[in-house]
Amino acid sequence: DENGELLPDSVRLTKFGKLLRSTSLDELPELFNILKGDMSIVGPRPQLVRDMVFMTPEQRKRHSVLPGLTGWAQVNGRNNVSWEEKLVLDIDYIADISFINDWKIIFMTVAKVFKRDGVSAEGMDTAEDLGDYLLRLKKISDDEYHIGIKKSKVLVNDETGALSGEYCG
Repeated sequence: DENGELLPDSVRLTKFGKLLRSTSLDELPELFNILKGDMSIVGPRPQLVRDMVFMTPEQRKRHSVLPGLTGWAQVNGRNNVSWEEKLVLDIDYIADISFINDWKIIFMTVAKVFKRDGVSAEGMDTAEDLGDYLLRLKKISDDEYHIGIKKSKVLVNDETGALSGEYCG
């Protein structure tokens, strides 16, 4: 909206947009990132800076590998698991990366896409940001939330465009 707040999914997404989301076809442009070497087929999903600033140092370890088009958290609930569960699944994947596990995740992903399983959280077409989630559950204060949001804006607006190593793992 005019204040920079995210509009509800019902207002923001068209029927075609909802179809793209429900079939995960909105992820296809990421194939270019895979071809460039910026992403992998399997790995923790990329997260926004505004989510990263609210992660613990342990949770930020998920950024020690290339982000993936699909990952262990996606095939184990995607947006229907809590942020804590999703981040634990990402760390579990990193601890046990293997060719066999990656193929298992790829096959599970194909099955999930065809079933359109776990694409969106209950009542939402898009997942809730980590900071909003933590604030809603009162795991952080209003002040901590606003400090995190401000920190994420500073990081995004940094002239170099690079994230501090503090936030990358």
